Amino acid sequence: MAPARQISGPCGEWPESSAFIREVLDRIGDKWTVLTVSTLGAGSLRYSDLQASIPGISQRMLTQTLKHLERDGLVTRTAYAEVPPRVEYALTDLGRSLIDAVMAMADWAVAHHGEIAGNRAASELTGVGRAKAAVSAPTG
Repeated sequence: MAPARQISGPCGEWPESSAFIREVLDRIGDKWTVLTVSTLGAGSLRYSDLQASIPGISQRMLTQTLKHLERDGLVTRTAYAEVPPRVEYALTDLGRSLIDAVMAMADWAVAHHGEIAGNRAASELTGVGRAKAAVSAPTG
């Protein structure tokens, strides 16, 4: 009989019904969530200003990200009864509690992007997980 496996890492500390924890990690680890939360860390913004502050995000993706963040209680949406209508998004206290973690990930990406780009270029030449073997001419 094989010995019982030792579970290492954070998953061993989670309750058996950890699917929800994985779902939350998926939400807060998403690139658009990271960029949205870090952008709103400076204060509330109108939708168009938020979209302009996050290069590459589509209107659909920003809308979807904001709806998920609002549903999870990380962002508030405030609509003002003005003409034209004005809507602002801001982090809640729960959302602000993510700022340090989000900025740490963003800072890490900035600090290491050159190294990762180099690794990707090298991988293009050798393939992932393989060193390119020297090819010798046949003898004989």
